[in-house]
Amino acid sequence: MDVLVAGGHGKIARHLLRLLAAHGHHGRGLIRNPDHAADLEADGAVPVLLDLEHDDPAPHVGGADAIVFAAGAGPGSGPERKRTVDYGGAVKLIEAAEQLGVRRYLMVSSMGAGDPASASEQMRPYQQAKHDADEALARSSLDWTIVRPGRLTDEPGSGSVDLAVRLGRWGEVPREDVALVLLEALAAENTVRVTAELLAGDVPVREAVAAL
Repeated sequence: MDVLVAGGHGKIARHLLRLLAAHGHHGRGLIRNPDHAADLEADGAVPVLLDLEHDDPAPHVGGADAIVFAAGAGPGSGPERKRTVDYGGAVKLIEAAEQLGVRRYLMVSSMGAGDPASASEQMRPYQQAKHDADEALARSSLDWTIVRPGRLTDEPGSGSVDLAVRLGRWGEVPREDVALVLLEALAAENTVRVTAELLAGDVPVREAVAAL
């Protein structure tokens, strides 16, 4: 499987690209900074130099079997960049996928994106951008899956999670386990057109994904 990962040098993306390589898939990571290319190559992935805010991603999309949107403006950015990256970048790739016949699209969203109005003033621009990107994907013709993790940590993954359409609680989840959920969801037909919340838990990832 050829998988194009937006936000290729991000922590979730790099975990995913390493997993894709380990499972015999062809992972490509979109990066803005050419200095990051060597890191992706060390992960077993192919770096693709592209500024998603300003460039057309279509030339790099056509050969993909799936797209994973794991890009983000980051916590130090202002509301404008959250709009152009977290929302605008996602929409660019949605449109390119539809035009070029790439059916599968996985979105790394955020718990709370379903109700951005309830977020703190500081978090609202981020949650609003994620909400609007999720809505754009849900309106598309693609075979989409939206994963909404809780607060991300760099703790080692356990390989087990709590994954459901609604969890009814807040919490944390290691980025490594988020990447494992994405890997399993890529080929799981039961996750198509499903939005799921994700936290650390006790259910092995494969079982959790199959139970959605």
